[in-house]
Amino acid sequence: MCGNSLGLQPAKTKQYVNEELDRWAKLGVRGHFEGEGRHWAKIDDLLQSPMARVVGAQDKEIAVMNGLTANIHLMFVPFYRPTKERYKVIMEAQAFPSDRYIVESQVRFHGFDPQEAIVLVRPREGEHTLRTSDILDAIGREGARTCMVFFPGVQYYTGQLFDMKTITEKGHEQGCVVGFDLAHAVGNVELHLHEWEVDFACWCTYKYLNAGPGSIAGTFVHEKHGSNSTLPRFAGWWGHDDSTRFDMTKPFKAEEGARGFQLSNPPILQCVSLIASLEIFSKCGMKALRSKSEIMTGYLLMLFKQRLQGHVTSITPENPQERGCQLSIIFDKPVCDMREPDVIRLAPCPLYNTFHEVYKVVDMLVKLNAMTQEELAALMSPSS
Repeated sequence: MCGNSLGLQPAKTKQYVNEELDRWAKLGVRGHFEGEGRHWAKIDDLLQSPMARVVGAQDKEIAVMNGLTANIHLMFVPFYRPTKERYKVIMEAQAFPSDRYIVESQVRFHGFDPQEAIVLVRPREGEHTLRTSDILDAIGREGARTCMVFFPGVQYYTGQLFDMKTITEKGHEQGCVVGFDLAHAVGNVELHLHEWEVDFACWCTYKYLNAGPGSIAGTFVHEKHGSNSTLPRFAGWWGHDDSTRFDMTKPFKAEEGARGFQLSNPPILQCVSLIASLEIFSKCGMKALRSKSEIMTGYLLMLFKQRLQGHVTSITPENPQERGCQLSIIFDKPVCDMREPDVIRLAPCPLYNTFHEVYKVVDMLVKLNAMTQEELAALMSPSS
């Protein structure tokens, strides 16, 4: 139940990776354009449409490239363009550390003080999650001085699903760019990035998208920006117009859409691992997965209340429309995937977890709850 951290390996991953190793061994450099199977020079073509369907985007709004943190930094180049009047970034106070590091370093790079330029939105006293109204109030209050609103889609610690559509609308109303880190949202909840008119978004693929540890990441750039040649960018040859990329022409001419922000040719073995997973998502569809997810988390929550009342506190919203497939609980005994100071995250992933496994997890926690501290210590010791 740790799909929120690393998804399981799809059945076809090994086959697809071995196929590319065989092509490399037999064809060498000619594998970029020749032979049966996937031509490496066009590998990202195979990823674009299925990834677009997962995040609710047009094909041209998607690029599969780099890693998550690198992509967010690259998106700050065109979209965080502060002035003396507008320089602030609004984000949540408990954002994943990488997001905080990115924003602080970008603010400093542009000559501003993070203490003054970053607006942190916190839960109210005694609450674990953010109220949408408090996020909107912060945007309304600081909007005239704000360059960017930057939030996660799903909060990594609490599992809270943010109202991305409403946040985007409020940010645009105030003249701000709105971007999202979708690391814990992609492959987990339904997304409609194009329809919501999100300016940009980035995500990894090793969690709910099951593409393997450290796998290649994804980026969304709304079509209203994709053809804007005046936007600054850090350019690389894989972002050059595909029709003349291998002509080694100068100067740089960006490929239209999100792929114009690419830097280097994508790693083939990571790409085919992602293909193996996206094929499954294309068959299932996010709507069906989301429906099962809401029922599974509801079942898990019901079992907590029935069998562990008083010993488990869920800090994830009870409203299924305000959470993904993750429930974060405070258990009164230290076990499994614990995030400091005291939270255990359980993610029944609808793609491969079963209702029986949900029951087994609660049954294990019930048994652990019945143990003494001495028995728990013995169970968790390295020699046990």
